[in-house]
Amino acid sequence: MSYCLNPNCPKPLNPENLNFCLTCGSKLLLKERYRAIKPLGQGGFGRTFLAVDEDKPSKPVCVIKQFYPQAQGTSTIQKAVELFTQEAVRLEELGHHPQIPNLLAYFTQDDRQYLLQEYIDGANLAQELDHQGAYNEAQIRQLLADLVPVLEFIHQHHVIHRDIKPENIIRRTSDRLPILVDFGASKFVSSASLNQPGTSIGSAEFVAPEQVRGQALYASDIYSLGVTCVNLLSQNSPFNLFDVTQNQWVWRHYLNTPISENLGKVLDKMLEIVPAQRYQTAGELLAALNLQPQKP
Repeated sequence: MSYCLNPNCPKPLNPENLNFCLTCGSKLLLKERYRAIKPLGQGGFGRTFLAVDEDKPSKPVCVIKQFYPQAQGTSTIQKAVELFTQEAVRLEELGHHPQIPNLLAYFTQDDRQYLLQEYIDGANLAQELDHQGAYNEAQIRQLLADLVPVLEFIHQHHVIHRDIKPENIIRRTSDRLPILVDFGASKFVSSASLNQPGTSIGSAEFVAPEQVRGQALYASDIYSLGVTCVNLLSQNSPFNLFDVTQNQWVWRHYLNTPISENLGKVLDKMLEIVPAQRYQTAGELLAALNLQPQKP
């Protein structure tokens, strides 16, 4: 099957191996090689499709991200363009890491922007939570052991992800490793720009307080990972896990199974409201978990 990428096509489904859509006449191949076969999802900035690379003998699967903003207003559209482009730039800057999707291509065709990246086969952690229920301590420790080194890697490359949450972590089917995806909100920082305010970006339930005010730090990603952990442990919205009247986390009240004091203290420090009281680096967090920090 081929799927037409023209957003206005009334009948996008086409037989396999055609080069042009039977309904609207649009090209079915991107860059004469990438063929969309089915839609995967749609968000505020664009649509994603499962595709095959017909330029290679094995025809490996990949993901097409098409820029197709739903928002209105010139400034909103400009910001959407910036974020879409930013994902391609960040993925290229980061280079290859086994737990970050590879960037395959970034280009414009028929006046639309496209980003091609490696397809990760697996369910995200929000889907996993819905399917299997709350995580236990061993699962959270394993998640941190597998994912904190990825944070360390991106931070060493001066990138703050800014949108860590269960939906942006996919557990790859082949090796069960968590893969960090969606770098559209990520930010490259220098020592000069780290303390300069910018745009507030991120998912409200998981975002660090300072990030809401437009100032993301490396410790902001650590906070969001901490929120992800207590969400997975409690199977509750992070909004329920924080007492706004007392300005403190109450996530322990929502656990079905208690966790060790050691892990509890680690999570508490990840979730500190004041950034300076959190772990400042992923290496510090690894040390607190009694795991060996990776060398730069």
